[in-house]
Amino acid sequence: MSTSVLIVLALVAIGAIVGLIVVGMRNSRADYDPLAERLSEYGGAAEIEANLEEVEMSLPFTERVLIPLAQKFAQFTMQFTPAETLEKTQKKLDLAGNPPGWTPAVFWAARFGAMIGVGALLFLVFVVTNQKTSLVILGGIGGAVLGFILPQMMLTSKIQRRQQEVIKSLPDALDLMSICVNAGLGFDQAMSKVYEKWDNELALAFGRVIQEIQLGKTRREALRAMDENLGVADVTTFVGAIIQADQLGVSISKILNIQAAQMRIKRRQRAQEKAQQAPVKMMIPLVVFIFPSIWIVLLGPAAVQVFKTFWGGL
Repeated sequence: MSTSVLIVLALVAIGAIVGLIVVGMRNSRADYDPLAERLSEYGGAAEIEANLEEVEMSLPFTERVLIPLAQKFAQFTMQFTPAETLEKTQKKLDLAGNPPGWTPAVFWAARFGAMIGVGALLFLVFVVTNQKTSLVILGGIGGAVLGFILPQMMLTSKIQRRQQEVIKSLPDALDLMSICVNAGLGFDQAMSKVYEKWDNELALAFGRVIQEIQLGKTRREALRAMDENLGVADVTTFVGAIIQADQLGVSISKILNIQAAQMRIKRRQRAQEKAQQAPVKMMIPLVVFIFPSIWIVLLGPAAVQVFKTFWGGL
């Protein structure tokens, strides 16, 4: 079999695995039944029975084939994943904001699928390039390890981006809440104003707190749940101060003013810290990329003249 055919087959296999994983993540809701949704458009039971096959065949290929395959693969991986690991994965998904379609089963299916796909791809690449047997084996193992780690890296990156967004928006949110409370609104109404005016992760967290309070949770429980789902130290400090003020009867307005001032100071300190780190981070590109170019431009003509002077006869 030629090299081009092997490469095409490898790419097709990788594309199929990635497609299954992506489709499974986007459409892994247990309560979603596209066939039932289509059948609900029909009135009578006789019509449903008569048109069942037609309606089923009218569904897209992804809903008829890819989604069931992805769900089966996710259920298969669940058998080899300990319950404690699934709980930790669910905690990380909570910290990431519970992306739509992401469940512990789908996440581990993505890890195993990427491990098989990337490992097989690198194995075939090393085979078709006529590498040594040891390099082929190492390439396959390295690709499998890389594929297994990639979904975890993506989830960690999403958690960090979400937490950074919360850290940046918290001081402004506390300022807005302080203004609302000073204007006569309650603490819950101030959080509702943040949820109404903004569209970021912190505003969504505040909106979830309001919904949980309306469903019967106490303010303390809802705030603690928000703190656990965000995993940000500044939010932990804010929640602790609000709960303590609620228990001791301290003015919420005063607490919000103090917390807003402290968060602004912390934000300024973080900006100064990053400014101090900038020269150190700039050293690597300077030494690796910029300095060699400068040396070539400045010393290149002189090196040519020296070579002509001493070794021109050669």
